[in-house]
Order: sequence, then C-alpha cells, then structure tokens
Amino acid sequence: MNDREMIECSEKERQIERLRAILHRLRAPGGCPWDAEQTHESLVPNLIEEAYETVDAIRRDDIPHLREELGDLLLQVVFHSELASERGDFDMDEVARGISEKLIRRHPHVFGASGADDTESVLRQWDEIKRAEKGTEDEAFLHGIGQGLPALLRAAKLQKKASKVGFDWPDEGGVTDKIREELDEVAAADSPEAAAEEIGDLLFSVVNLARFRKLDPEVLLAAANRKFEERFGVMEQALKERGIELGDATLDQMEAAWQAAKG
Repeated sequence: MNDREMIECSEKERQIERLRAILHRLRAPGGCPWDAEQTHESLVPNLIEEAYETVDAIRRDDIPHLREELGDLLLQVVFHSELASERGDFDMDEVARGISEKLIRRHPHVFGASGADDTESVLRQWDEIKRAEKGTEDEAFLHGIGQGLPALLRAAKLQKKASKVGFDWPDEGGVTDKIREELDEVAAADSPEAAAEEIGDLLFSVVNLARFRKLDPEVLLAAANRKFEERFGVMEQALKERGIELGDATLDQMEAAWQAAKG
C-alpha cells in the first residue's frame, strides 16, 4: 500500500499505520508548514496539555471526550516518534517494542517463574526490577523519583516511596500535628523568604495527610478548583441579577452572594 492509499485506508486494524502516514505527509516537503517546523521541545506544551485534558475527561467520566483526548495524546506520541525517526534516533515500532519488552520484564510473575500474588508484592518487585535495570541500586533511595512531575504529584510520590522503608508517621495524628506546627511556623515567619519556605513545608504536610487517607492530592485539588469555579460563577450571576457588576461589588456583597452560592 503506498502512502496515499494508506492515508485513505479505512481498515480498522491499520489505523495506527494510517496515522503515521498522515503525519509523515504533513512533515514532508509540500506538507503543512506548522507541522514541518515542530521540534521535540516545541511540542512539550502540547504534550502536557493533551495529557491533562485526557485526565479531565477521565475524571468527568466523559467517555466520548475521552476517546477524542486519547487520540490527541496518541498524536503526540506518534509526532515525537516521527521526529526521532527523521533524525535516525528511533521510530514508532521501537517505541512499541521497548514498552512491550519492559512490561514482560517487569511482570515475571505473569511471563516468568517469579511469584507475586498480591498488589504489594507486585509493586515491590516492579521497583526492584526498575532499580536494577537503571543501575541505580547504589544511588540514593529517592534518586530520580518523580522527576518532571508537577510538584504536588512529586511530593506524594516521594512520600510514598519513603514510607516503603518505614520513614513515615505511625498514625494520622502525627501528620495533623505536623500540619498545625507548619501553620504556626508560617504565622511566625519574619521575612518573605522564610514565609515561602514554611508555606512549602505546609503544602508538603497537607499532601502527606491526603496520602494517609489514601487520596490523590492532585484529584482533591482539581475538585476544589472546580467547586471554587462553579461557586464563583453562581456568585457572579447572583450579583448580576441584582444589577451589580463583579468589578463594582463590595467585599460584603460578594461574601453574601458567596455564602448563598454555598447553599
């Protein structure tokens, strides 16, 4: 099948090949100027945005939107693979082969003779294999954990990793006491620099509380953001119905409308 035939292909099982052919054409001479100009670095914002939009669709249980967002995310993977292929670094087939081999290596309890019959054993085995593969057995225990993640997610990942070797509070009471301690230290901070450090410690401690409750702090904050956005919208609408524009409202007026929005 030539490139044009592949671009027009409707066979269900060949749609990944079709996507690769389309992108190859977009990057080729006479294709799309924007696509032709892109680099790994220039596409980073797109990759991050598509990942977050996919997460949003999952959290809203929006299945049609999820399918679309997974397609947008897949495009980023194929795009980066096409860029690498043009430079002779690797191609999409090598990406797929690499992850397939990694899955087999890290699931010896499924594809080999290792025994791991519960989630805790599986995760411990995965971590041991990962450290051996990367040659980091002699590195610091937290070396490289969560690099590139948003700070909130990385905090949870660091704490979870440290807890695996027993570096953890014995109970939730220790966590809540630490939050109160950090809050007091924020109040006592005598400079902007000290306040910034103490607020960071406070945030880190709150993430720890979420982890103790087996909750994802990123999910919790996303929900809080949505709740704030929705209530703010209700407050704004209530003010408009009273003939008050948001920028002209007093704090007391906004507070009253906010409390009403909370129901």
